[in-house]
Amino acid sequence: MNAAVSQTLAQKLIARASGRAHVAVGEVVTCQVDLAMFHDSSGPRRLKPMLDELGAEIWDKNKVVLVLDHYVPAQDADAQKIIQLTRDTAKQWQLPHVIDSEGICHVVLPERGHLKPGMFGVGGDSHSPTGGAFGCYMFGIGATEMLGVCVTGQIWVQVPRTLRMHWSGRLQHGVSAKDMMLHMVGRFGMNGGQYQAVEFAGSAVQALSMAERMTLSNMSAEMGAQAGLIAADETTLKYLQDVGVDKSHLTRAQQWHTDEDAEFEQHNFDANRLNPQVAAPHSPANTRDVADFSDIQPSIAYIGACTGAKLEDLRAAASVLKGHRVAAGVQLMVAPASAREQAQATQEGVMQILQDAGAIVLPNSCGACAGYGATFPEGSTVISTTARNFKGRMGPASVNVYLASPYTVAASALRGHICDAREVLA
Repeated sequence: MNAAVSQTLAQKLIARASGRAHVAVGEVVTCQVDLAMFHDSSGPRRLKPMLDELGAEIWDKNKVVLVLDHYVPAQDADAQKIIQLTRDTAKQWQLPHVIDSEGICHVVLPERGHLKPGMFGVGGDSHSPTGGAFGCYMFGIGATEMLGVCVTGQIWVQVPRTLRMHWSGRLQHGVSAKDMMLHMVGRFGMNGGQYQAVEFAGSAVQALSMAERMTLSNMSAEMGAQAGLIAADETTLKYLQDVGVDKSHLTRAQQWHTDEDAEFEQHNFDANRLNPQVAAPHSPANTRDVADFSDIQPSIAYIGACTGAKLEDLRAAASVLKGHRVAAGVQLMVAPASAREQAQATQEGVMQILQDAGAIVLPNSCGACAGYGATFPEGSTVISTTARNFKGRMGPASVNVYLASPYTVAASALRGHICDAREVLA
């Protein structure tokens, strides 16, 4: 093999992390980890007892980010204990990067410049593939694997095949990355990614903002992928410069792309023809066009989670709700994904529009999506911007959750039944 062998983005990222010029699909290689993220649920409460038992320490504290986002703010004594243990351990370990109650891990990581093209990262959370939006190879792992990473700074990976989701055209106004993702999960199912690398490409993907790209990579988890990758481009570089990433990290960023003659399995989609999508209970794969659900009357409309409450999501909801109030009998809840995004939304008047429409504003945390804190009451029908709608995840088993984009959730809250935001925006 010569050095000019064609490689996918996934192969290039793994080759770099394993110190190789190139890697072949199916090979098992050991990779050096550039970033390990864990949170109050997956972090110290699971890792500290194991590290103590081994008498081991974290390999490189500068490469670890700890986020408190699941159990905050504490709803009960158990949550308070977990939070206290997390904070005490962070001090004991002298971790330099701790983000406490300022937002959801997958949103605050890039917001603080922790993710850069070419990196190899792991996270103690199943939605860690979000990092793929920045040209990073990043995936979720469990506590025992995270223990291995914490001690050695390494993890083994079997080089995946690449399933390339190519979106031509451009999304209509009122249709978003969430609709793209629900459509793909509906088409391929929750194991459609086969624990391989899914890559999103094409003109419709290139036209998306970083926030929207993050939604695609994030929900590659719902498709059963290991990683959800998007090649770095000018949009990526501008975002990273805006959050203060040093230019020296960005000089070769655009080398992280799939060679056109590399081997991958391609699936084609036309963004122009995509309608808003809704996933019925109790699976993101139960997806059909929004028009099929017009008789569903939600009692709760929830705009929250890493998938659905970033600044751009809040703006989308506000564009639908501006000058209106939600329908009688609908409770609108908004949990902005990060404190910084909420501050920006406040400055722009977006939060005021949402509150004037009747929204209750909740803390910057995982909230109902993770099943802690703001869960929903018995028998509720919910339309939500979250990534998952499994039975019992966001409250009692009697709760029925429909998944949709922020546009669709806002429009449904306004009309009192599930509806197409394009009707309102027109």
